[in-house]
Amino acid sequence: MKTIGLIGGMSFESTAVYYRLINELVRAELGGIASAEVLMHSVNFEEIVGYQKAGRWDLAEKRLADCALALQVAGADCILICTNTMHLVADGVAARLDIPLLHIVDETAAAIKAAGFRRPLLLATRYTMEHGFYTDRMRALGLDPRVPEADDRTIIHDVIFEELCAGAVKDASREAYIAIIEKARQAGADCVILGCTEICLLLDPDALPLPGFDSTTIHSRAAADFALSAEPALKLAI
Repeated sequence: MKTIGLIGGMSFESTAVYYRLINELVRAELGGIASAEVLMHSVNFEEIVGYQKAGRWDLAEKRLADCALALQVAGADCILICTNTMHLVADGVAARLDIPLLHIVDETAAAIKAAGFRRPLLLATRYTMEHGFYTDRMRALGLDPRVPEADDRTIIHDVIFEELCAGAVKDASREAYIAIIEKARQAGADCVILGCTEICLLLDPDALPLPGFDSTTIHSRAAADFALSAEPALKLAI
């Protein structure tokens, strides 16, 4: 079994979901009381959010790259950045590694295409919805992603940071998200991406107005599949 390297803590609420899902998937495949080989570096999210608010993505990239390199030296065979937003710096992190970085956008796009959809609505932080790194990459992979209108983006972002990252799950916020999804359905979206790793705490992807794709589950499954695969680890070209 290969060793999975997780860069977590962004937030720890969703990192806990990653750890549980990866181990459940490995146990389901191997049976008994099997579990995954995992190394984790969990950062102080307050520090990362400070870089985000200041627009210092260069410092955020260096911080995560240092974490990734430490995990590689410790014996990780792959790296996951356990958050969608920080994939804004994923290319820079991957460029410093000699092991694969499993990219959450690539894995999510592959799942959507395999299911026969093309026009996903992206629910995520403001950084992920507005900076273009996510939607541009999806377009390059053959999809036609959409983002909510400005007022709805504010609602989605605020719920993530003010509630979900703090461990609060509110029915009113769930209803607001579902209303946004319904609006997108009427405008032509054919599926929805839970594109922040905390949104799975609020929404059931199978109980929405559109077919849902939970990026946390998809990313975790990619990690488990990699760990259980027989192929040797190779550097991933980003």
